Amino acid sequence: MRSSEMAIAGVGVVPARPKRRLLEDERWLAFVLLLPTVVLLGLFIAYPFVKGIMLAVTNTRVGVPGEFVGLANFVKIWNDGIFRTAVWNTVLYTAVTTVFKLALGLWLAVLLNRHFKGKALIRAFILLPFIIPTVLSTFAWKWMFDPTFSVLNWMLFQLGFITQRINWLGDADLAMVAIMEVNIWRGVPFFAISLLAGLQTISPELQEAAAIDGARPWKRFWYVTWPLLLPVTMVVVLFSVIQTFADFQLVYVLTEGGPANATHLFATYAYQVGVRTGLLSEGAAISLAIFPVLFLVVVLQLLYIRRVETR
Repeated sequence: MRSSEMAIAGVGVVPARPKRRLLEDERWLAFVLLLPTVVLLGLFIAYPFVKGIMLAVTNTRVGVPGEFVGLANFVKIWNDGIFRTAVWNTVLYTAVTTVFKLALGLWLAVLLNRHFKGKALIRAFILLPFIIPTVLSTFAWKWMFDPTFSVLNWMLFQLGFITQRINWLGDADLAMVAIMEVNIWRGVPFFAISLLAGLQTISPELQEAAAIDGARPWKRFWYVTWPLLLPVTMVVVLFSVIQTFADFQLVYVLTEGGPANATHLFATYAYQVGVRTGLLSEGAAISLAIFPVLFLVVVLQLLYIRRVETR
């Protein structure tokens, strides 16, 4: 019996829901669009994080399946003097470099925001330290810090500041200063370009109005520019703190945590314990020890950013 005949006969026919209507549903569309991101986050972030937690609460070594030991690894590393040194080094390294990167990056951003000849070329050139691969640029710095062939020693000797060679990476204090200098050199372009983008969103009319009212350049910056730039600044600082806390390549290439474990950070010490000595569980525990600190920093900064944006 045909459908028209069934309709005439009074038999109800329920039409099938078109497939297009399913795709037009916003919930299904959102699910389809988010699925690749969820899969990638699960594979490359969630799974390694969970695996790290599982390793940290066992006594796994290379080639030896571990047994559950609870928080024994965390207690062991806390009683480790080198780990405490790494904690102090990481906090000091992050705090000092972030302050200098912010100050120098803001200064460069203000300069690059002005109109002058060759502005586009200078902006592109300023990104070079950030574009060059970390290992490659760090090897160049390692040569510059070499006690025998150091261009820094040669320059200081020619200027009369030193009379003998300085072993930059062989002294504990100087080595820490050296890795901070390289991190600042590499991180300033990121701050400068990010803050420059924030400055260009601020209307010049606000500066002109403040200048007409008699405000000097410093006051115009402090009371007009800085409050509007603060949300962008906090986001840039947040990313920088996270990246610097987990820094590995730069320190590993320059000092490998030496001399005498004096420049170890969380990442380099976790690598030395977990990979070089094969104590996977202790290495995972060292890596996870950074998580509560970063989590607290991220939460506090996000709350502050939200507070600033809602004023």
